[in-house]
Amino acid sequence: MNIIGDAASAIKAVWGDLTTPKEPTVYGGGGGGGGGFEMSPEELKTVIGLWEDELKKVVDDGRKIDEILADLMPPGQDEASTSYVNSGLDSLLSLQKQNDSMKVYIEGYIEKLEIARTKTMATDQANTLRAT
Repeated sequence: MNIIGDAASAIKAVWGDLTTPKEPTVYGGGGGGGGGFEMSPEELKTVIGLWEDELKKVVDDGRKIDEILADLMPPGQDEASTSYVNSGLDSLLSLQKQNDSMKVYIEGYIEKLEIARTKTMATDQANTLRAT
């Protein structure tokens, strides 16, 4: 059993080749094995709502970071004050970059969950039609 190889294969199956953008593979609804998991459209909607709540928090944090960046001024014109503020700016810019990255990640994850929900609903509808 090659745990690292198995994990890499699973990541590639879900996310695809990360160097080439394409529609993500989504597992959900009916079907056989494949190592995925299943959620109902309602469960997916709940999970999407939780991620949307997190996205709001990240966006709010981003606004706060922007406000701090706009207001951060050295208390004096001396070199020590300027140096101190510049160090703070460097840290805040790193924090802003991390915040932006998290926002993009969450938006992408929500998109994948929405795709999974749509596909699950379509599969459920097709199964219902076949059963009648």
